[in-house]
Amino acid sequence: MILTVTLNTALDITYRTPRLVPHATHRVSEVIERPGGKGLNVARVLAALGHETVVTGFAGGRTGDVLRELLPNAPDPRGSSASGFVSVDTPGSFAPPVDALVPIAGATRRTVAVVDETTGDTTQLNEPGPVVSPAEWAAFLARYEELLAVADAVALCGSLPPGIHVGAYADLVRAARGAGVPVLLDTSGEPLRRGIAARPDLVKPNADELARLTGSREPLRATRDARRRGAHAVVASLGPDGV
Repeated sequence: MILTVTLNTALDITYRTPRLVPHATHRVSEVIERPGGKGLNVARVLAALGHETVVTGFAGGRTGDVLRELLPNAPDPRGSSASGFVSVDTPGSFAPPVDALVPIAGATRRTVAVVDETTGDTTQLNEPGPVVSPAEWAAFLARYEELLAVADAVALCGSLPPGIHVGAYADLVRAARGAGVPVLLDTSGEPLRRGIAARPDLVKPNADELARLTGSREPLRATRDARRRGAHAVVASLGPDGV
């Protein structure tokens, strides 16, 4: 089983409109809602590739309820244009990720994308995440330790919501390593800097995140620096230049 952790889950809402014009009223041609957050996206792709996946993190409020309702019925990423994923060609039926999210009092954030169908441009609006209380964080840690006991690998993905200390990913990396579970870290900024020092097996920054971490925009030099900081391996996404 592959465990993905999304501490700052989101309900992704996409509006498509024929043309986005400032200061104008728009008719929407299509509305799409789906569970969002890096770890949930990773889990759906892994599930489509035939892997057993479990998702954990936080969900709360009405938006959290909707996210959890949608999770079992999320679009199969294989060839689904509505899903927002590149098509993957794999045999077999699509089994969605298993929901092991931890409930919280605060409402899960929304991310709103407005797509201009004429130009193909997307305008993105991201709400802040809910505040996570110390008791809710403790409940998550208990769930995480339970899941590590049966996980073959874990992916720690995305930003941290308010209320969670900046070294949280470092703690989660150390817990995975202590349990003998390979761990991937995909985050940015100070959580990445602290997390990488805990020696994850793999980090996956994009070019900007890697440059902010190392101070270098030369990919090979920056990758070597990231490994010296603690990562066993680095896969950097470089936009149109690939990885």
